[in-house]
Amino acid sequence: MNEIELLTDNQPIDDAEIVEYLKQHPQFFEQHADLLAMVHLPSPHGNGTISLAERQQLAQRDKIRVLDAKLAEILQFGRENDATLSKMHRLSLGLLAATEFSILMKLLEHNLQEDFDVPFVRLHLWTEMKASESAANARYFTPLDDSFKQWVETLANPYCCKKPPTFYTIQDANSYAVLPLKTTDIIGVLVLASDVQDKFYDGMGTLYIKRIGELVSAALMPHFK
Repeated sequence: MNEIELLTDNQPIDDAEIVEYLKQHPQFFEQHADLLAMVHLPSPHGNGTISLAERQQLAQRDKIRVLDAKLAEILQFGRENDATLSKMHRLSLGLLAATEFSILMKLLEHNLQEDFDVPFVRLHLWTEMKASESAANARYFTPLDDSFKQWVETLANPYCCKKPPTFYTIQDANSYAVLPLKTTDIIGVLVLASDVQDKFYDGMGTLYIKRIGELVSAALMPHFK
């Protein structure tokens, strides 16, 4: 007699004992392959009963579908990251090539609007610019509400939201990304805004947005006193 027969001679066995026995004897169904066709289980899709072997096949197909979906998601993320990196590269090259402040600003606005689909781009600076460039670019030095400026200077990272917590609005904008610009100190702020409500939102990843702020800050340095 085998081990199961010995158990049944002495006392009834419960489910846990059967499970444990099968775990310890994985070759059991190899030695009793005919049982796989004899054991029937409810179909997970509600179509009567199916054999244990068929149930295993369905379970494997379900796992494969889940893995395929995860792989497709990973590939999609990869394609999106590649596209974003290409946009960042174009922005970097443009900022490096722009030697005049006015050209730098036009290139920045065009790139963010066209490549990154950000319709509203606002730059505010509160450091002194070289005299040769300051007069033509005075609009970038328009005084801001003090409370907004003070709040920006507390930011260690970009702030994404439907609206900044202190007074600052752009007509038709429904979501904002506020990027502090800094060298050794905060020198200004770059505000990106969209009419799409979930373009920027609280809790979103800000790695690329932060990199944009760093690129712009570095590109501005040669234009300051």
